[in-house]
Amino acid sequence: MNLFGTILNRRTPSPRRKLATLVGVGLCLLGLTPISAAETRAPLPPPSALKVLTLEQLMDIDVTSVSKRPEKLFEAASAIQVITAEDVRRSGATRLPEILRLATNLEVAQIDSRQWAITARGFNNVFADKMLVLIDGRSVYTPLYAGVYWDVQDTLLEDLDRIEVISGPGATQWGANAVDGVINITTKNAKDTQGGLLSAGAGTAVRGSTGLRYGGQLAPDVFYRVYGKYFDRADSVRISGVSANDAWRMLQGGFRIDWNAAANDAFTVQGDTYSGSLGRGDLENSRVNGANLIGRWSRSLATDSDFKLQVYFDHTHRQIPGSFTQDLNTIDLDFQHRLAAGASHQVVWGLGSRLVADDIVNTPDNAFLPPKVTRVGFNVFAQDEITLSKDRLVLTLGTKLEHDDYSGFEIEPSIRAAWTPDKQTTLWAAISRAVRTPSRIDRDLFSPATPPYRVAGGSHVVAEKLIAWELGYRRQLMPRLIVSVATFIDNYDDLRSLEPLAPPRAFPVEASSGIRGRSSGAEVTAEWRATPTWRLHAGFTELRVHSEPQPGAIDRSTRGSIARDPNHQFRLRSLWDISAHWECDAELRSTSSIPSQSVPGYTEANLRLGWSPTATWEFSVVGQNLLQNRHGEFNTPLGRREMERGVHAKASWRF
Repeated sequence: MNLFGTILNRRTPSPRRKLATLVGVGLCLLGLTPISAAETRAPLPPPSALKVLTLEQLMDIDVTSVSKRPEKLFEAASAIQVITAEDVRRSGATRLPEILRLATNLEVAQIDSRQWAITARGFNNVFADKMLVLIDGRSVYTPLYAGVYWDVQDTLLEDLDRIEVISGPGATQWGANAVDGVINITTKNAKDTQGGLLSAGAGTAVRGSTGLRYGGQLAPDVFYRVYGKYFDRADSVRISGVSANDAWRMLQGGFRIDWNAAANDAFTVQGDTYSGSLGRGDLENSRVNGANLIGRWSRSLATDSDFKLQVYFDHTHRQIPGSFTQDLNTIDLDFQHRLAAGASHQVVWGLGSRLVADDIVNTPDNAFLPPKVTRVGFNVFAQDEITLSKDRLVLTLGTKLEHDDYSGFEIEPSIRAAWTPDKQTTLWAAISRAVRTPSRIDRDLFSPATPPYRVAGGSHVVAEKLIAWELGYRRQLMPRLIVSVATFIDNYDDLRSLEPLAPPRAFPVEASSGIRGRSSGAEVTAEWRATPTWRLHAGFTELRVHSEPQPGAIDRSTRGSIARDPNHQFRLRSLWDISAHWECDAELRSTSSIPSQSVPGYTEANLRLGWSPTATWEFSVVGQNLLQNRHGEFNTPLGRREMERGVHAKASWRF
C-alpha cells in the first residue's frame, strides 16, 4: 500500500485529524491572518499562474454562448457563469466533471468511479439528457440516449481556456437538447501554448496520471501543439465499504494548428483520439475508443460583421460485454454569419446539417431495432438584437427551426431583454421554448432481444417540450463585490414514460411520452475580492421539481416524481495567494438529500496547497472529500456507490 493509502484508509479519523482538516480549510476560506499580511506587501501572483482577474476584468469578460456573438458577461440576458483557466488550475481537479463543480448553477453528482449525473434546474438522472455539451464547437452528446458519456470527454486540463455554463434553455442558438442548459468548453489557441509542458501526479483516487504537451511554430503565422495524457483511476466503494471494482484507465492524445492567414482570416484544424478500459464490478470490462477531427474558418468582414464555417467528424466505439457494442460516426456542418443591420440591429443567422451513422451489435438481453441507422438532420436559425435605448435596453428576438427524423420539424423561439440602467446593474428576463428530440433508446430499444418483450421502444415517443420563464439581476454592490440572482419557472410536457401494454399488469411496457413536470427555483452567486490576494466565490441554489402522469397516462417508470434532485446546494470557494510563490485554495460544498433515491445529504471540503518555486516549476497537494471517510451522491438500480476521502500530488514543468 502506498503512502497515501496508509494515511487515508484509517476508517475512524481521530478528533485531532478532524480538527486539523477543519482548521486548514477554515484558514483558506476565511483567511483572517492573510488579510492583514496581504495588505502590507505588494501583491505578486505566482510566477507559473495567470493573474487572477480583477472585478472590473471579470465584468468585461466576453462570452459567446448566450447569443452566439461576443457580449459582456455582466450584461448577458442569461444565467451564465464562466470557469477560467486560472479557476481550472487552482481547482485541483483531475477530470472535466470535477471542474464543472465550480459552476454553482449546475447539479454535479458523481455516480461511481467514472460516471457522473450532470444537469441544471432539475430532472437529473444517470442518462441526463437535457444538457447540451460542446468542446470547441463539437457536440459530444450521444444520439443513443441524448446524454453525455462523461468517461470519454477529456482534454489536457492545462489547455483549457474557459468553460461557459448556462443554466436554462439555449435552444434558439444551439438547437435540440439545449433544454436545461449549455456547457461550452473552449481550449486555448495554439499560439498561447508554446513550448513544453510535462506533468505527473499520483494519489489515492487517481493512482497515476501524466501529461505531455509541446507547442511550436511552423511558419510566421502558423502555430501548433501536440499532447498526450494517461491516467489510472481507482475504484469507488459500495455502501458496505467493499470495492466496487470499477477502476478505469484512459490514454488520449491530440493536436491543434492555428493559422492567421491574413488580417481577416483565421483557420483551425484540431483533433483527438482516445482508448480506455472501464471497470464494471464483477462483469467484464467495457472497452472504449474514438477520434475526432475539426476544421474551422473564421473571417472578419467589418468591425461588426463576420462569419464562421465549421465542419467536424467524430467516431466513437463502445463495447459493453453482454449489453451491446456501438460504432457511431457523425459528420456535422455549421455556418454562422453576424452583421449589423442599421444602427440598432445586430443580426446573427446560420444553418447547419448533421449526418449520424449508428451501427449496434445486439445481444440476447438488449436489441436496438433496426441495428443500423443513418439519419440526417438540418437546422436554420436567426436572431436580431435590437438596441432600444442607448445601449441600456436591449431586446433579443430569435428562433431556430430544425428537422429530426424521429419528430419532424421543431421550432424553438426565445425572447430576451436586458436593461443596464448604469454600469453596476443589469436586469434581464427571458421566455423560451426548447425541445429534447427522441433518441434511439426511446424508439429502438427492445429487451429482451426477441419477443415476448418486457420493454419495447415506442413509436409514440415525441419530443419533450419546455416553456421556460426566467428573471435575473446582477449588481456590483461594492467595488469588490458582485451579486447575481436568477429565478425561473420551467413547464415540461411529453417527458419520457413507460406505459403498460396490458394494465394492470406491470409488464410488458412501451416507451411513451406520458409525463408532465414543473421545476422552479433560484440561483444566487456572489464574487468578492476581499483583498488583492484573496478571492471568495459563493453560490446557493434552491430547487423544487414535480412531475405527474399526463391525463390518460399510466407511467410505470417511477414511483412518484421522476425528479432525482437535491432541493438545495451551497458552494463556497476561496483562492488565497499566501505569498509570491505559495497558494492555498479551499472549497466547501453542501448538498441536501435526494429522497426519491434514498441518498442522504452531505457536506464536504477540498483543500489545495500550491508552490511555484520558479516560473517553470509548480507543485501541489490536493485533499478531496476531507470531512467524511466516504459519501454517496447518486443512486442506480445496481446500488449506490460511495466516494472516499482522497489525496493526490502533482508536479508540472514548463520548458
